Amino acid sequence: MFQVNQISVRYQTDQMAVKEVTFSIQEPAIVGIIGPNGAGKSTLIKAMLDLIPHNGEIFFDSLPLKQFQKKIAYVEQKSAIDETFPITVKECVSLGLYPQMRFYQRVKKADWQKVEEALKAVAMLEFKNRQIGELSGGQFQRVLIARTLVQNADLIFLDEPFVGIDIVSEEIIMNLLQDLKSKGKYIFIVHHDLSKVETYFDQLILMKQQLIAVGPTKQVFTPKKLAQAFGQSLVVLGGE
Repeated sequence: MFQVNQISVRYQTDQMAVKEVTFSIQEPAIVGIIGPNGAGKSTLIKAMLDLIPHNGEIFFDSLPLKQFQKKIAYVEQKSAIDETFPITVKECVSLGLYPQMRFYQRVKKADWQKVEEALKAVAMLEFKNRQIGELSGGQFQRVLIARTLVQNADLIFLDEPFVGIDIVSEEIIMNLLQDLKSKGKYIFIVHHDLSKVETYFDQLILMKQQLIAVGPTKQVFTPKKLAQAFGQSLVVLGGE
């Protein structure tokens, strides 16, 4: 079980970015975090991962989340990643191995096999020797997902992973995430395309600085609750 207890984050101006968010996810699931721009979605993820100052506590299996650092994978927004860094696709994926390795330990032949298996899973094996700067947005996002695969994380946090990528890449990634959930992983995704919500997510966290609703998608993704976050004029393509 994953638990968040009274998480709050303040801007330097002392304005609340996230206010007293509490929820629990009882079993492995793909959880969407949705809300309007400026709702604090990315800030909530960074607070849960202890990447920014915050109040509140986070637990996994009744223990502080800090005890599971090696089992956490985080893919931030692509706009925050330097895609010009001189590194090949396979080297980028191999970075997911390092949390499990000792200091100064080198990547072994068996580890490179894991890298190739992960690249094959995201249909990127033929690009393994390319520089990451040569990839399209969708291809690069698949490489980042491959990096989480080799890490074998139990908790996966993705911040807007589908922004600016092609439909093929999006389908490949979602199929992989469904498979990971079936293997007992907890997956949290900051997401903005409301037309895909009912298809993609088992549970939803709906917020606007504060938590508006959390629970199974069918219970949270309702016109009444969405209006509380987005306003009465919201139109959801493919929904109500």
